[in-house]
Amino acid sequence: MKVLIVGASGATGRLLVRQLLDRGLTVHAIVRSPQKFIEAVGSHKRLSMTQAAVLDLSVAELAEHASDCQAVVSCLGHTLSFRGVYGKPRRLVTDATRRLCEAVKANAPDTPVKFVLMNSTGCRNPDMAETVSFAERCVISLIRRLVPPHADNEHAAEYLRNHVGPTDNCIEWVVVRPDSLIDSNAVSNYAICPSPVRSAIFNSGETSRINVGHFMADLIADVTVWNTWKGQAPVIYNAA
Repeated sequence: MKVLIVGASGATGRLLVRQLLDRGLTVHAIVRSPQKFIEAVGSHKRLSMTQAAVLDLSVAELAEHASDCQAVVSCLGHTLSFRGVYGKPRRLVTDATRRLCEAVKANAPDTPVKFVLMNSTGCRNPDMAETVSFAERCVISLIRRLVPPHADNEHAAEYLRNHVGPTDNCIEWVVVRPDSLIDSNAVSNYAICPSPVRSAIFNSGETSRINVGHFMADLIADVTVWNTWKGQAPVIYNAA
């Protein structure tokens, strides 16, 4: 199996790349700085790269990169700096998700391509009627207005739910929602839940990036795991 990854050079993306390579999969990454990416993940015979910013590529170019891939993963996120949060592109995750889906559909694959979107537990899943307190709704509404990346993540997940939907012939998808991300050197026990079991605002948990990479790699490589979660937005927490 070959996997196309955008956001592969990020803190979680590069851990996912290693997980996929360890499972014997082939990875093609679209990265802006190939040298830095190789320094982070190492070279490998089953790893190839295209140097580009994903939004600089046309749908036709993305379709070419995705043409022989059975899975596409977006680990894109906004840099935690003033420019990263408030500068352009404001809709990085949403626009990349849309273009990648259009690229997959342009290829008209014989079997559906897996699309995995890394998102956030702060983005609720309306399909699950998730309970949110009044206070949390107020805070999230404020964040949505003041912190553009939050709305970007919401719109990206919304695109998969509403524009791709659960029965598309070309794409199957999973939105992965980690809680507060932390670094760790090794995979540890973690829990996967259909919806948040704690408040992302007032009682957030922790999720190590390497656990997120491990779960996403399982989704791609393990048919049973994929069939369990496809069309859903599971939340991942480190086990207590």
